[in-house]
Amino acid sequence: MRKDRLWLRILIGMAAGIAVGMLLSPAGLGLIADTDTARHVGSWLALPGVIFLGGIMMVIVPLVVSSIILGIAGSGDADFVRRLGLRLVPYFLMTTLTAVLIGVGLVTFFKPGLLVDGQALLATASSADPAAGRSFEDLTIPQRVANLIPTNFFRAAYNLDLLQIVIAAIVAGFAVLALPRETMKPMIDLCNAAQAMTMKVIDWAMVIAPVGVGGLMADIIIRVGPGAFAGLGGYFATVVAGLLGVFAFYMIIVALVARRSPLWFLRNVKEAQLLAFSTSSSAATMPVSIRVAEDNMKASPEVVQFVIPLGATINMDGTALYQAVAAIFLCQLAGIDLSFAETMVLAVTMVGASIGTPATPGVGIVILSTIVTGLGVPVAGIGLILGVDRVLDMMRTTINVTGDLTAVAVMDRWMRK
Repeated sequence: MRKDRLWLRILIGMAAGIAVGMLLSPAGLGLIADTDTARHVGSWLALPGVIFLGGIMMVIVPLVVSSIILGIAGSGDADFVRRLGLRLVPYFLMTTLTAVLIGVGLVTFFKPGLLVDGQALLATASSADPAAGRSFEDLTIPQRVANLIPTNFFRAAYNLDLLQIVIAAIVAGFAVLALPRETMKPMIDLCNAAQAMTMKVIDWAMVIAPVGVGGLMADIIIRVGPGAFAGLGGYFATVVAGLLGVFAFYMIIVALVARRSPLWFLRNVKEAQLLAFSTSSSAATMPVSIRVAEDNMKASPEVVQFVIPLGATINMDGTALYQAVAAIFLCQLAGIDLSFAETMVLAVTMVGASIGTPATPGVGIVILSTIVTGLGVPVAGIGLILGVDRVLDMMRTTINVTGDLTAVAVMDRWMRK
């Protein structure tokens, strides 16, 4: 990837896609005036991107399983994994809670929902939103904990339930570690072969990455258009400001905790960040994150192969911030006044909701719909923010992936002590 300057080619692809999208969008320069025709052309432009994402998603399950098992078994020490886990999980919870509090603070201070005529916007918002009627199961906390147990690994793999897959892989990794090395050698060899195979498939997929990214960007611009931001500028700016705040928080962690230069960090992770921005999927970016962490950041493979898959599953700081800002913004639009206690409960709920969120595009809006409708926000409110959600999804996914790589830098230093 470094030899081919993948980051530069992806950046060029993104810029070309944006230019083509603005040229063809009826809401842009309008080279294609008919909306249906423009969207049909956009779907064809997005086809290389769909193929690219499909090629990566096809090998996610074997990559996650083999990486975690090798990360645990490769350490050769159960105490190493235990110490890593006892540091990593509290770290993830701390950064997620910080991200939510940044979002809550900004949206409460600036009150973007009061800058526009909320009732008029809600009245004109489309009620035919894809999030309507879709929600996650209303489970109690004990039921949710029980639901984490991967009783059927193949069903979890079929549904791409990454959290269950990760838990199953962690259990398998500890089992491999607990048994004699000679007994488990075939299993370790199988995982090494699976990891090598998946990385080769990913190398092939990366050949069309710049074209795929350009096509996806063009399709997004054609569908969204600049008009989607009308009336939502305050909300959009608040989410972006919050995400930048979380990004700055990461850079402070890199400098003070990981004892690395933020410029060194950004120079080495830019490929993963650009891919996360263009695909809106932490799962699709996971193979690149693993590679840049090992090859560019020179982090320990045992740390990388444990932190990255787990982070892509439970470390969703950008998603948590976005959901907090969006929920309070919609409450402001609907005239629902949340007390300080209710706001704090909402913040804690967002932290919990972000854990285990599927690392695929657009799922955050489904979780958000479940939460805000319970607060009394009209269903049309969800449809209102859908216009800018795709762009914000790209940004928050970039923050999610940056957070995972920041965790790698921190844990790699801590575990080397």
